[in-house]
Amino acid sequence: QVQLVESGGGLVQPGGSLRLSCAASGRWLAMAWFRQTPGKAREYVAQISRYGSSTIADSVKGRFTISRDNAKNTASLQMNSLKPEDTALYRCTDQAGNWGQGTQVTVSS
Repeated sequence: QVQLVESGGGLVQPGGSLRLSCAASGRWLAMAWFRQTPGKAREYVAQISRYGSSTIADSVKGRFTISRDNAKNTASLQMNSLKPEDTALYRCTDQAGNWGQGTQVTVSS
């Protein structure tokens, strides 16, 4: 079973940037980022395939980009122009349904 570990979260002011990474213990074919906040449904953010095709949710399009490094088995989420409503626990998942524990992103002044 592939293990996924997220990193890069933290506290940032509105308008700031963060780069999240999801490191997999093995090879993956597709990776997706979701975010969740208490009392709300889990929200899709972005996904990327090992071969580079990707999609971004409309809610973050133009601010977030997703990339991958196949040699390192990682997928990264670059988040720019962050807003308070981006505050959430960000988790990655692979095509086999493995999930990481998540990394907290808090956008606040």
